[in-house]
Amino acid sequence: MRTLVCFLQKQERVKAVLLTCKENEKRISSGYAVGYNVASHDFQEEQRVNGKLFASIQHILPHHLISRAVSGAAECTMTGFKNALIKGFANHFMVDMSEAQEPDLKAYKNFNDFFTRPLKDGVRPLPEDKTLHSCPADGAISQIGDIRLGRIYQAKGHDYSLTALLGGDTQLADEFMEGKFATIYLSPRDYHRVHMPVKGTLRSMTYVPGRLFSVNQDTAENVPGLFARNERVVCIFDTDNGPVAMVLVGAMIVASIETVWAGLVTPPRRMLKEFDYTTHGRRQIKLKRGDEMGRFKLGSTVIMLYGRDQIEWLEGLSAGDPVRMGQALAKPVVAAAEEKSDEDKA
Repeated sequence: MRTLVCFLQKQERVKAVLLTCKENEKRISSGYAVGYNVASHDFQEEQRVNGKLFASIQHILPHHLISRAVSGAAECTMTGFKNALIKGFANHFMVDMSEAQEPDLKAYKNFNDFFTRPLKDGVRPLPEDKTLHSCPADGAISQIGDIRLGRIYQAKGHDYSLTALLGGDTQLADEFMEGKFATIYLSPRDYHRVHMPVKGTLRSMTYVPGRLFSVNQDTAENVPGLFARNERVVCIFDTDNGPVAMVLVGAMIVASIETVWAGLVTPPRRMLKEFDYTTHGRRQIKLKRGDEMGRFKLGSTVIMLYGRDQIEWLEGLSAGDPVRMGQALAKPVVAAAEEKSDEDKA
């Protein structure tokens, strides 16, 4: 149990670091950071060295073996063990159980049941404007912006291939060239179900095998092409505004990725496998904005992709911002253009 909590503690630092950076930017721009620079530089240098060491160690670790071992512990239903694990985790990460449908920690059958707990109705309201696209998960924005020349920004000094992220499918990647992306990091304390940002019909799901590096900020800054190297599930939806990709990225000790239509997505043989949901005779999967589409057992990252001229991110969103499932993130380009026209007339 101590090993699990200690590793997850490393993951939780990401949200704190992102938010701290955000606050420091505000302090500096406001002129309140005088005399702060030297201590800040020393701290940042220490963090940089520790981050490089943490990322380097991961290259030699047996990712899948570690994840399978943690998975066994997370599925254990022995009363004493699972209660101690859940209580220790909830206390350590200060998990807010007041929003959960079941606030009693002892009521969960195992750790995974607790980790993927549903929330009470109404605690994550959707935008009243039905044209707005909503955030798919609780967490923090790791990065957000434009897809440029087929590359997606990961962290300072690093980007990765759109085509590689989508499993090497160049034809599919063409649909998102020069489009938009947002990377949402889910920390251990967050709600870990993933929801639809917009109404859509599932076109395909592709399991892409890979490593299981941690996806926290230290690793993102030190492992090139991180999100295109990790195990992931690529879900493509057709919407009224064009194609939308929801990429659920696995990570160290993330035991599994599930979708509401297929359940656990981990083929017996870890080979790239595509599931076509447009095939005649296969049941159509239609989901509304806000519907659950998947979940992580032990948390990770969601990457949203949009095609060219589909949406615009709402003003003020940037890396480091905390987000909650259901909050407005984007508006269709048509709506954005009409809004600008109204402002010009005014």
